[in-house]
Amino acid sequence: FYIQMGKQKEARQNRLIKEIYNFVIDNPGVSSAAIVGYLTVEKRMRNHSLSARKIGFFIPRYCKKYIRIEKRSEGRMYFPIESLDNKIEDV
Repeated sequence: FYIQMGKQKEARQNRLIKEIYNFVIDNPGVSSAAIVGYLTVEKRMRNHSLSARKIGFFIPRYCKKYIRIEKRSEGRMYFPIESLDNKIEDV
């Protein structure tokens, strides 16, 4: 049984993927807390109820073709996949 995603939810998810990827390209090796801080303050996504934990679950699920994860002593660090050097305009 297939559940279709609504248009607003899909648009919000695509914007989140685009913003996360563009931030990781500009700042390789960031943590999910830094991503949340950027999205909340700089991109004014305060009403999305983002947390470092939610971003940590979101990236492996929806951004694995764009972002690779390295587990280090500081925690998970996110890097762009080298083959996609240009920023995502439209997902």
